[in-house]
Amino acid sequence: MSTAVEHPRTHLEEGRRLEYFTIGWNVLEALVSVWAGLLAGSTALVGFGIDSAIESSSGAVLLWRLRDGGDHMARERTALRLVGVSFLLLATWVAYHAIASLLEGEATAVSYPGIAIAVLSLIVMPWLAHRKRAVAGRIASRALESDSRQTSLCAYLSAILLGGLLLNATLSWWWADAVAALVMVPIIVREGVMGLRGEPCEDCCC
Repeated sequence: MSTAVEHPRTHLEEGRRLEYFTIGWNVLEALVSVWAGLLAGSTALVGFGIDSAIESSSGAVLLWRLRDGGDHMARERTALRLVGVSFLLLATWVAYHAIASLLEGEATAVSYPGIAIAVLSLIVMPWLAHRKRAVAGRIASRALESDSRQTSLCAYLSAILLGGLLLNATLSWWWADAVAALVMVPIIVREGVMGLRGEPCEDCCC
């Protein structure tokens, strides 16, 4: 009997640990990316870093749901909608600066710290998404399942960012950074729309 009760709690704890790790990683990712992006004049890197910072806020909302089990749906949706607005404002900022860089022919410096954080993110985020999906199935949490999809989106952003940075570093394609930033915009907009709809936590069944 006790074993049957302990398994769900163990999986729920794993879900919480994954969210703690996600928040910590996103904060680190944000600090390194924004710092490297400002040094290199990279809109894609700065945008990626700010996106990571906003995602840490979204992760904090889900962690609260995993820790609290109470019915606080109204406050949760409000918090997620604020996160959604932040994503949409970020998308507007990235699009504006990327287009301005292309029109002005503004070159971006090579950023090896930026390349390093993009590579690490491309390794960490798919692993995190896989673990979240596995745990979500065990605790029947649609919230964690939805959050795993957001983590996968971050992996796509990492791949786009890495492509732009490598093209600039190896082929001196100065416009690659701005193009990478523009490719990021629809993904960031999608994150914003998800937030405005109250995802990922509106269907939480933890």
